[in-house]
Amino acid sequence: MVGNFMNFAAYLFMGIPAGMMITKIGYKKTALVALTLGFIGMFVQYLSSLMGTTAMSAYIVYLLGAFICGFCVCILNTVVNPMLNLLGGGGKKGNQLIQIGGSCNSLVATLTPMLVGVMIGEITKQTSLGDVVPLLIIAMAIFAISFIIIYFTKITEPETVKTNVLEGVKGALGYRHLVLGIIAIFFYVGIEVGIPGQLLFYLSEPVAKGGVLGSMAIAGGIAAIYWLLMLLGRFTSAFISGIVSSRIQLIVTSAVAIVLLIIAILMPETAKMELKEAEVPVKVLFIILCGICTSVMWGVIFNLATEGLGKYTASASGLFMTMVVGGGIMPLIQNLMATRVGDINSYWLIVVMLAYLLFYGLVGSKPSRVESDESMKKTAN
Repeated sequence: MVGNFMNFAAYLFMGIPAGMMITKIGYKKTALVALTLGFIGMFVQYLSSLMGTTAMSAYIVYLLGAFICGFCVCILNTVVNPMLNLLGGGGKKGNQLIQIGGSCNSLVATLTPMLVGVMIGEITKQTSLGDVVPLLIIAMAIFAISFIIIYFTKITEPETVKTNVLEGVKGALGYRHLVLGIIAIFFYVGIEVGIPGQLLFYLSEPVAKGGVLGSMAIAGGIAAIYWLLMLLGRFTSAFISGIVSSRIQLIVTSAVAIVLLIIAILMPETAKMELKEAEVPVKVLFIILCGICTSVMWGVIFNLATEGLGKYTASASGLFMTMVVGGGIMPLIQNLMATRVGDINSYWLIVVMLAYLLFYGLVGSKPSRVESDESMKKTAN
């Protein structure tokens, strides 16, 4: 969880600078910088795998690599989301393109925990980052190949207006639906990461210590189903987003996710099902089904939050990415909460965050500019 926190903590420092990079050097060059950082981050983590399993210095180097990788992903998200939204002309079409991009993201997110689970198997004192070195090498190769492809590809840059950083941030924050939207994304990423993250702890904890399965391989396979459902959800959303509005999608998915989690929390532990030659509590099924709901939330929240921002879109995207730090903070809080109330009861925190997303879909996402409202009040007075 500390490694996860370091990865997302980078968003707090890089979100706004990433938006500034887009306005100064453009989308393509910003993406190339991000890919370079990604390669460096994975290489640093690879170096930590060579330093032994017990050295504290190896753990510190690993965390440094996670932090650098966080810079990479933050910048890439800042580039990709507004570019897709702008190329789609905003609205339903913009959300549709974001969901298509998210489907590619979910495909790899589905495969990764499965591969990690197979490579690690049973967790022992000898388990180390060295067990997944092949994945680190593959990741470095992907960053290198992507850099080459983008470098030699001609990309039509969406229009950006070069504004003063403070002016851009202030202008973007003048829109109430953006302010409430960046709070929504803070909670959303905590939800997306927290649901499968805590589920892994719940399932992989050794039976002798009160756990359910004690197998990382099986737990990783079950967690992968969550990401697979996210893939299917985003793939479906890519088709329906041209018809169904982002607001309706957010309202329905957040409400359904709340119901699913409440059922999972209240369902008795004794209700079990056979899965991969192991008995798994039925409540796990309701937890992983949330993947269908969370699948569309990133795209629809970004689409709703940046609607009508025009020249402030790049600055808004930077603010948006800054709040993705929620993916490190909220799962850590949930994990600490789980040590006191149990893994399953910690999902009440997720329910509360989903309730805010429901509020945002119902009320907070309606476009409203704070400055305009204040001007109208002055005029009325």
